Amino acid sequence: MISIKVGQGSCGISAGAAKVYTALEQQLKSNHDVQLSVTGCIGMCYLEPIVDIYSDGELIRLVRVKDTDAKAVADYISTGDNSFIENLIVSDEDKHFLDSQTRIALRGCGIINPNEIDDYIANGGYTALKKALIEMSPEGVIEEIKVAGLAGRGGAGFPTWFKWNAARSSQGEEKYLICNADEGDPGAFMDRAVIESNPHNLIEGMLIGAYAIGAKEAIVYVRAEYPLAIIRLERAIEQAKEKGIVGENIFGSDFSCSFRIKAGAGAFVCGEETALIESLEGSRGMPRLKPPFPAQSGYWHKPSNINNVETFANVSWIIENGGEEFAKLGTDDSKGTKVFAITGKIKRGGLVEIPMGKKLSDVIFDIGGGMKTGRDYKCVQLGGPSGGCIPADMQDTVIDYKKLSATGAIMGSGGMVVMDGSTCMVGMARFFLDFTAKESCGKCTHCRIGTKRLLEILNRICKGEGKEGDIELLEETCNEIKAGALCGLGQTAPNPVLTTIKYYRDEYEAHIKEKRCPAGECIDLVKYSINPEKCIGCSLCSKKCPVGAICGEIKKTFTIDSEKCIRCGQCMDACRFGAVEKR
Repeated sequence: MISIKVGQGSCGISAGAAKVYTALEQQLKSNHDVQLSVTGCIGMCYLEPIVDIYSDGELIRLVRVKDTDAKAVADYISTGDNSFIENLIVSDEDKHFLDSQTRIALRGCGIINPNEIDDYIANGGYTALKKALIEMSPEGVIEEIKVAGLAGRGGAGFPTWFKWNAARSSQGEEKYLICNADEGDPGAFMDRAVIESNPHNLIEGMLIGAYAIGAKEAIVYVRAEYPLAIIRLERAIEQAKEKGIVGENIFGSDFSCSFRIKAGAGAFVCGEETALIESLEGSRGMPRLKPPFPAQSGYWHKPSNINNVETFANVSWIIENGGEEFAKLGTDDSKGTKVFAITGKIKRGGLVEIPMGKKLSDVIFDIGGGMKTGRDYKCVQLGGPSGGCIPADMQDTVIDYKKLSATGAIMGSGGMVVMDGSTCMVGMARFFLDFTAKESCGKCTHCRIGTKRLLEILNRICKGEGKEGDIELLEETCNEIKAGALCGLGQTAPNPVLTTIKYYRDEYEAHIKEKRCPAGECIDLVKYSINPEKCIGCSLCSKKCPVGAICGEIKKTFTIDSEKCIRCGQCMDACRFGAVEKR
């Protein structure tokens, strides 16, 4: 039997994988020796749609498949002749993207069918849960997580065992285990991919965690913008209920646990655990003062534990293989692996899972393939709006919590946005501040007002209206916000500003003193002109200008009226001779 799996994570579907599946279904409907099914995202998002063909224990991976390629795939199946699909087979260079990874949290993603629990079980699923319930005490489970050194993968890197132990030690019979799947960082999509591609791995990890702390109800708080993840998780929960894996007396033990999903409304602040709890209770998502911590007084003021998706995705592997095996990976300070979502000006964008201790350059150049634009690598933004940028001359920084924090950035949930020389660092800081200012819940003055003041200053600088003292004012305001904000959103919001000033102060000074954007990205500081030595008078630029700012005679030099120019760049795109210049 030949098995064909079409990758249908959100990335694959948006690239056309659903159409590919339908076309293959039509071409192969008369071939009863072929089993066609779906799978999730393997992490090679830049190659979607992906079709995997399993035959006699061998795998042929086809990439960038179109619905029009379905006949070629069918011809290969019937003849065995690779020439039909030769142009679709993944290259050795792209194979390196996966071969360089160590996949624990992402295991099974892009391999199993996320819609079928039997596929998960056939690949060793729920054996760790059974082991925990039958062979281990709750304290033994917590000890194994402690030995593993698993830290929370949501950004803070707090020891998971400590949180579990605190919740278990708290008084009261009614306890809750909550998964934070409210992934809100721009450029981050790790949690979404895990839920879409391997939802039973999340369920298993959460059930083990619920057993460890003594919770009888598990809740997944997932953002409503992840509809496919919600659909697949709902199906997985129902299938687990049917098999008695969720519900009463699981695997014949005394442990019982229900499972439900709460779709959040997309507030970034609800990534903070106490704001999430407020939202879960039906109130506006705003952080609570701590202490008490959720382990003592959380959901409905009962002992509660909150971890994110990636944290739970590691749990079953640790229980199955032992904490010591997990601890062998990584560094002394940061154990195990970490998943990153690589986006931006990178050749091979997608999901990467590597052991802690690798260098940034290993991810960006070895796995990611370097810059796709041909420009020089400039920096990487880690941790999204809560993180900071790390410049090119620090590309050998080791990936662990302490080393990254020392740069001024943070690990965060794993968003990694790669930038080249075309990126304005002042504009980049403004982009993230615009996000955090809008997402501030408004509860504390430092965050509510401070982020707006930062944004106003950055807007002024990008418009060429910056003045002496603005850089110092930014630094002073940032430090006051960090010191006075109530929750992690406000405390980390200044990071993009502080790190860009730290490493790219010259760009701020160019904007303020010279009224110039070195990257040529800030529209108000850009000026287009026509080089008379290169202009042949073809008039293409004039024809494309939407406001009539370009004038001249055919076969003579054209000129641009700077007062009329709206800096749209269409003239530069139209010119075939490089005569239009931007500065």
